[in-house]
Amino acid sequence: MRHFGHIAPEVRKRLFYREPCTFTADSPAWLLSAALGATLYSPATRPRLADDILKQAGRGVVSMVLCLEDSIDDAEVGPGEENLVRQLTALADRPGADLPLLFIRVRVPEQIPDLVRRLGPAVRVLSGFVLPKFTEERGIPFLEALATAETGTEGARRLFAMPVLESPELLYRESRVATLEGISRAVDKYRDRVLALRLGVTDFCSSYGLRRGPDMTAYDVQIVASVIADVVNMLGRADGTGFTVTGPVWEYFRVQERMFKPLLRQSPFLEVQAAELREKLIEHAMDGLLREISLDQANGLLGKTCIHPSHVLPVHALSVVSHEEFSDAQDILRPERGGGGVLRSAYTNKMNEVKPHRAWAERTLLRAEVFGVANEDIGFVELLAAGLRD
Repeated sequence: MRHFGHIAPEVRKRLFYREPCTFTADSPAWLLSAALGATLYSPATRPRLADDILKQAGRGVVSMVLCLEDSIDDAEVGPGEENLVRQLTALADRPGADLPLLFIRVRVPEQIPDLVRRLGPAVRVLSGFVLPKFTEERGIPFLEALATAETGTEGARRLFAMPVLESPELLYRESRVATLEGISRAVDKYRDRVLALRLGVTDFCSSYGLRRGPDMTAYDVQIVASVIADVVNMLGRADGTGFTVTGPVWEYFRVQERMFKPLLRQSPFLEVQAAELREKLIEHAMDGLLREISLDQANGLLGKTCIHPSHVLPVHALSVVSHEEFSDAQDILRPERGGGGVLRSAYTNKMNEVKPHRAWAERTLLRAEVFGVANEDIGFVELLAAGLRD
């Protein structure tokens, strides 16, 4: 797998100063957690699920969740499980197929060992499970079931967990800190199995009867923004105790009418003769998505839950490290800067303070490893345009 690997090599050479690295499902967890990117959700009931997975992989998707929970009706769980086992077995029988990282979102802990047993040797195409409405009390049984299922697989296949933080206890002020402390204890105990923590913002909104519109980001809904801040505060620290926390889902993929002006400036698109692309992005509510992705990154989140294939490229394009960011990060982390100090950036437009900016620089170079570094004259518009053409 490789981000932007679906784009022609000559195009990648034009776009990237350093191309994204390649990785596999067996790569180190620290690399995979950063490389998740746009994680595309799909109902497990889709009749051509195996073909859908291969199709999306060919379009640049590197992680997918096959959902047996909220995306399907309660009555569809049994048929969904049967379909999932059948489709993943079909994928396992296609030697040489380029597959994304695949996760199953379950409802109850008992589904994990049952599905692993039913998959048999085909479990090798699976990277793990997504655990819904995660708290310490509800989450520990899921993690224990995962550990048990993993030891029972052929060759002890490594299976990761991705807990979803979406419970009302996490949202309510009076129980938030205690809930976060419990979650922290649970995921720390199983640290080697937890690949990333996912935010379930739709469930947060439902507790108050809210739904953000296409002109609003998650950060405009203050009660949601406060939860994101507290989750990152306690679980996303850069001191070695934190986890990768991924961004919330964007619900829209076409807008009939809008109240506010578009959020995309014209000049970056006019400079590269891409005005038509700007209009297309606005028509499909992508200007709100692009703003939310930028705010995700500013607030310490990496990657994003996606429910529509059109959302994948914007997430990946905005995850690419700019040449300026890369230059700053390299300067800050030079061995001779170990004692600290302040220096002017190579772009002569900002101050780089070595000790306070070190953690940012380390995270930036990790993102550069998996998403690449854009050439000096390449911005997100060119990355979007190249991906759409391909």
